[in-house]
Amino acid sequence: MVNLTKLYTKTGDGGRTHLGDGTQVGKTDPRVEAIGAVDELNAIIGVALSVDGDESIEQICQQIQNDLFDVGADVCKPAPADEQTGESLRLDAAKTGFVESWIDTWNDQLPSLRSFILPGGSPRAALFHQARTVCRRAERRVISLRESGGQVSEPVVIYLNRLSDLLFVFARIENRADGDILWEPGGEG
Repeated sequence: MVNLTKLYTKTGDGGRTHLGDGTQVGKTDPRVEAIGAVDELNAIIGVALSVDGDESIEQICQQIQNDLFDVGADVCKPAPADEQTGESLRLDAAKTGFVESWIDTWNDQLPSLRSFILPGGSPRAALFHQARTVCRRAERRVISLRESGGQVSEPVVIYLNRLSDLLFVFARIENRADGDILWEPGGEG
């Protein structure tokens, strides 16, 4: 259980912060960058939910927001080599299976794509497109952390990769009434 009694610690005043294992790092540390991108993704999904749209998507998005807190907790605490299962909060690999089933269920309701689509349409669709791009950035930050030698659990990387696809599908669902805005190569203008 989280118990936040004091919201400021003044540790950050010097450009430093603490990871979940107590290690102090700079605020531009790759792990902090990855956590920040996941937090930004969670916030933009919250913004999308504040706009009117398909109500059946909202419960799924609230589950995703909870999952993203788990992702942040997982990334925030590097796993020691001797970590025992259940010792720290780690993203459950089964969460990706839920995302895949949501993609399949919702995408089956949409016409096949014959062109790339432009981000936009309804306000909520545009926000889901933005969330998709923020998700891709979070995924890149997590992969960059791993490539720089930082420990990252594999379920986190896979989850973020699938989640960006789901957010794309949600954008299309929100544009169902008026249709997707299709890319016209070379444009007319």
